[in-house]
Amino acid sequence: MITQVTQAPVTTPTRGDEQVNILLVDDQPAKLLSYEVILSELGENLVKAGSANEALEQLLKNDVAVVLIDVCMPDLDGFELAAMIREHPRFQKTAIIFVSAIQVTDLDLLRGYQAGAVDYVPVPVVPDLLRAKVRVFAELYRKTRQLETLNAELERRVAERTAELAEANADLEQRVEDRTREREAALAQVHEMRKVESLGQLTGGVAHDFNNLLMAVLGNLEILGKFIPDDPKLKRLIDGAIQGAERGATLTKRMLAFARRQELRPETVAVPELVDSMVEMLGRSLGPSIRIDTEFEPNVPTTRVDPNQLELAILNLALNARDAMPQGGRLLIAARAATVGSGDIPGLASGEYVCIAVQDTGSGMDEMTLKRATEPFFTTKGTGRGTGLGLSMIDGLAAQSGGAMRILSKLNSGTTVELWLPVAERVAVNRQRPVQAAPVEIRPCRVLVVDDDPIVLAGTAAMLEDLGHMPTEVESAERALALLQEQNGFDLVLTDHAMPGMTGTELATRIRRNWPQLPVALASGYTDLPGNETPDLPRLSKPYRQDDLARLLARMIDFKPAPPEPKPQRLPVSAAE
Repeated sequence: MITQVTQAPVTTPTRGDEQVNILLVDDQPAKLLSYEVILSELGENLVKAGSANEALEQLLKNDVAVVLIDVCMPDLDGFELAAMIREHPRFQKTAIIFVSAIQVTDLDLLRGYQAGAVDYVPVPVVPDLLRAKVRVFAELYRKTRQLETLNAELERRVAERTAELAEANADLEQRVEDRTREREAALAQVHEMRKVESLGQLTGGVAHDFNNLLMAVLGNLEILGKFIPDDPKLKRLIDGAIQGAERGATLTKRMLAFARRQELRPETVAVPELVDSMVEMLGRSLGPSIRIDTEFEPNVPTTRVDPNQLELAILNLALNARDAMPQGGRLLIAARAATVGSGDIPGLASGEYVCIAVQDTGSGMDEMTLKRATEPFFTTKGTGRGTGLGLSMIDGLAAQSGGAMRILSKLNSGTTVELWLPVAERVAVNRQRPVQAAPVEIRPCRVLVVDDDPIVLAGTAAMLEDLGHMPTEVESAERALALLQEQNGFDLVLTDHAMPGMTGTELATRIRRNWPQLPVALASGYTDLPGNETPDLPRLSKPYRQDDLARLLARMIDFKPAPPEPKPQRLPVSAAE
């Protein structure tokens, strides 16, 4: 028996494809050789088998494209061999061609096709016909393999693309989730800002109304103190009441600072000089257990801020640091210039800033406390040890001055509070402590007092009467204008700002237009007055004292000293009057 694998030595047309295996099965070597010669021109691998068993063995060893079987063979004939090949799942689609010189009737052909043959070639074989038939099925097998390879490659690419799409989809979902969280956080921040803004407006309104009450309390107490008998006990009680009212005034200033509606008097301030002037006072306030250090980079630029409010802010931060270091520690106050880009620090526009940092080595804050640190009335101190408005006031001061406050803190790692204030124009700074001038005696004046609050109106009139002036009281701007039309001879108009109908600022504008020689002053606890048509309008900050009122009159009225006259002895005017 013969088992060979041969390749035709002749040159075949270039296909650029791999060769396929063609199995030749015949028990006669001469016929196998003739088939080999005929099919060698195809350029494929020719595998020869001399029996059915050898053919099955070659099929199991090789991938065969076409099987050429002789029908008449001992042991197993071609039909039986074809049936066995077809029973194997691997060879159900393998092309089988029968060759026979004897069994060539129609019944034989039908039996061959039933056995799984794709063609039936009679002997003698026509070489060109046999080559053509084998070539067709060899090419069909080759193209089928190529399609299977392409399909596998396509499936691989589809799988890769599907994986990429799944990864991209997961990334997109993650981005959507991140953006959703960012949006929810932004909405929560906006909601919190609106809540704080609403609370600020409410706080500012309460502070304004409370200022009006303090005006009446302080004014009446101050005048009452002049008429009571020389009794130390009564003097002590009056002084205690005045001190309590002044503490209330300080609280309202903090509330207005939180509401960003306090009155600021900004100046060009050199931060290192201001801090150096505070070190001695801070040392006395903090005690010997806390070391105070300062650190300023060379040539720190000046900033535009209210120096008194900045000193108060630094003092508050120092006192907070002291409370965070009960066993002592180190307080560092530093200042440096910095350039801020857009979005670098929340609440700050891009530009040049001075950063004032107050750093302690205290207990620090956890994340929850840090988030609530600037909330109004939030405090971690014990009852009676803090109002919860200190950081809110400082944050309001920074925002009202065109800057921002930032707090950096970790539990058990200390706290750093940064105040970012815009750089001022480069001018020489010569700051001196204001010296209050003593009250000046002026001639008696007619003063038109305008306020919608009868208690404040009566208290202001009482202070003016005590100073020797003649007040006329009206409760609205419209009534004031009507009175000015009816009467002449007023030396000054003192008006509240926040009134129903026409505001004090609008009233001042009308008076300046119709009576340009008549001085007008505004009394208010607010600084963010709408319109701002009269930025040079003289102002009194509520609650003011009698000395403040006397200095305003002396500054505004062109007076000649009058001969001294005895002042009328009057009791304080009550709300009922």
